[in-house]
Amino acid sequence: MEKQELICCLVLVFPAVCLQSPTDCSEVQKLFHLNEIGPIKTVPETPRTGSDLQVCDSLSLTCCTKNMEVRYQTAAQKNVQNLLQMTSSSLKTLISGNVAEFQEILKNLTRQTEYYINSLFNSTYQNIPPEANGLLRELFTDIGLFMLGSELGVEVSVYRFFDGLFPLVYNHLINPGLTGISSVNAECIRSYRRPLNPFGSFPKQLADEVRRSLLPTRVFLQALNLAIEVINTTDHLQCSAQCTQALLKMLYCPHCQGLTQSKPCMGYCLNVMRGCLASVEEIDGQWREFVRSVEEASSRLHGAQEPEQALLAVHLPIINAVMHAQRNGPKLSAQVHKVCGHADRTAGESVSIQQEGSSAGAPRQAARKTFSSQRKEFVTSLRHYRTFYAVLADRLCVSELASSDGMSCWNGADVVKSYTLRVVDSGIKAQAVNPEVIVKGPDPVMHQIIDKLKHVNQLLQGKAILASGMLDVIEKGSGEPDLLSSGDCDDEDGCGASGHGEAGKPMQVAEPQRSAKQNILEWGALPVTCQSLIPPVIICDNPAF
Repeated sequence: MEKQELICCLVLVFPAVCLQSPTDCSEVQKLFHLNEIGPIKTVPETPRTGSDLQVCDSLSLTCCTKNMEVRYQTAAQKNVQNLLQMTSSSLKTLISGNVAEFQEILKNLTRQTEYYINSLFNSTYQNIPPEANGLLRELFTDIGLFMLGSELGVEVSVYRFFDGLFPLVYNHLINPGLTGISSVNAECIRSYRRPLNPFGSFPKQLADEVRRSLLPTRVFLQALNLAIEVINTTDHLQCSAQCTQALLKMLYCPHCQGLTQSKPCMGYCLNVMRGCLASVEEIDGQWREFVRSVEEASSRLHGAQEPEQALLAVHLPIINAVMHAQRNGPKLSAQVHKVCGHADRTAGESVSIQQEGSSAGAPRQAARKTFSSQRKEFVTSLRHYRTFYAVLADRLCVSELASSDGMSCWNGADVVKSYTLRVVDSGIKAQAVNPEVIVKGPDPVMHQIIDKLKHVNQLLQGKAILASGMLDVIEKGSGEPDLLSSGDCDDEDGCGASGHGEAGKPMQVAEPQRSAKQNILEWGALPVTCQSLIPPVIICDNPAF
C-alpha cells in the first residue's frame, strides 16, 4: 500500500484530518505573494511534512512552514481588522460627517448672532466706543467654544465680559460728555465691577441661561464624539491569542492543504467570529440605548434649548444689565469715587457714533441648513444602526467570510458539505460552550467603553447632572463646572456683591436566537462598498482608546 493510501486509512482514527496531500504548492506561492503575506521564497515548491506546525498541523503533506504559519496569523488578523473597519465605515462616516456639519452650523450661527447683537447694541447705545464690539466678539467666541466642548466655564466668560463692559458704561453712559479716563482709572473700575455689582443679578442670569439652554447642545455633540471613540476602539480590537489562532485556522490553514479557494462553513465562521467579537457584542445593549437616547435628546432641542433661540436671547440680559447700571448711576458714581478716586480724564476727540460693523441691523443670510434640520436628518439615519453591534459577527460571515449555502466548505479540518458542531449565540456568556474559540472573559477596554456609554446615556436622558470633572468620564480634558445654579436672585438683593460670589452653587441630582441572515435583515443590510471607504489603519495589537 502506498504512503498516501496508508495515511487515508487512518480516517477511522482521525476522521477530521484525513485530507489528500497537495500535489504542488504553486497556487499557494502565487497567493502568498499577491496578498503580500510574505516573500514567495518562504513557500516551499513541493509539499512537506508539517510536524513543526502548531495550528495548521495535518497528517498529510503540507505547503506550509512554521514561518508561513506566523505570517498567515498576522495576515488573518489584518483581514478581520480590514473587514471590521470596512463594515463600520458607513456608520463612522455618518457620525463624523454630521459632527463636522453641526460644528460648522454652530460656528456660522454664533458669528451671525454676534453680528446682529453687535449692531443692536451699537444702535441702542451709540455713545459706547468700539471696545464694546471686541468684548461681544470675545463673549460669543467663548459661547461657541462652550457648545463645542471647551473646558472654559460659562461664568468665566460672562463675568469677564461684564468686567470689561463696566468701565465703558460708567464713562460713556453714566458719566457722558467727557472724552475718556486714564488706563489706571479704567483698570480700577474694571477690578471693582464684582464688589460694586453695578449690573445687579443680570450677569448671573446670563451665565445661567446660556449654560442651561446650550448645555444640551454641548452634551449632544460630545455624545457623538464618544460614538466615534466607540467605533475606533472596536475597529482596533485587541485580539486574544485564542482568537488569533482561531482566525488563522479558519482563513489560512486550508491554504496549507492547497485549498486556496475554499471558504469556511457558515456555522464554523459564526462560532469563530462570535468568539472573537464576544466582548464587542456586549456593547449592543448600551449602544441601542445610546441611539434611543440621542433621538430623545434631539427631540428636546427645541424652543429655548434650540441653539438659534438660545443665542438670540443673549442680548436681553445684556441690555437689562446696562439699563440697571444707568438707573443706579448716581449711587455707582459715588461708590466709584470712593474706591478709585475722581476720574483722571485724558484729552482726546469724542467718539464717533457710527461703529464698525453697525450699519446692518439684521444677521447675515442664514446657513443653508439649520441645526434643527441637520439633527433630524442625522437621527433618522442613525436609527438604521441601532443593532449594529448585535449583528457585527453575523454580518462579517454573511457578507464576506463564509461559504454560500449548499457549497462545500472548510470546517477547520476538512472540506465538508455542512458544519455539524453546535453554533453558539452572541455575547460573553454564550461562549462557554463555543467549540472553536476559548473566551476567558470580558475585555477590559470594552468594559470601559460600555461604562462611558452608560454615563453619556444618563446625561442624554437628563438622569445625571453635569458637575465638575464629570466630562472627564466622557471625553478626556473636558472639565466643566456645575450644570444648574441653586436659585434665583432679585436685582437688588446683592447676591453677587463680592468677589466671584455671583456664580451659583451646583445642584447635585442625583431577544430569541435568530439566524445570521435574520439578524442582518433587522439591521437593514446596508450596503458596504469599497469605493466609499476610508483607507483603514491596522493596529490589532494596539487598540486605539
